[in-house]
Amino acid sequence: MGSAIRDNTERRRFELERNGHMAFANYERRESDLVIRHVEAAIPLRGTGAAGDLMQGVAEIARSEGRKITPLCGYAYAWVRRHREYHDLLN
Repeated sequence: MGSAIRDNTERRRFELERNGHMAFANYERRESDLVIRHVEAAIPLRGTGAAGDLMQGVAEIARSEGRKITPLCGYAYAWVRRHREYHDLLN
């Protein structure tokens, strides 16, 4: 992944910083679900794989917490669908 994912609980988002720019995923923890509301990467990070690395980190966090991912964001849904190794997390 290259950079650590930070859980910013105050803002309820996972963050990945690269070269001074941020990619983030807004979330909500509901019972056994991790609801991903929105994923966004700063313009300089778009096309660099940062959002994908962020989602991989989010998926690993969900797995370690025993949660399923409920992707309300189109990007998050498409990412999980493209990565078979995380299909078991899709809610």
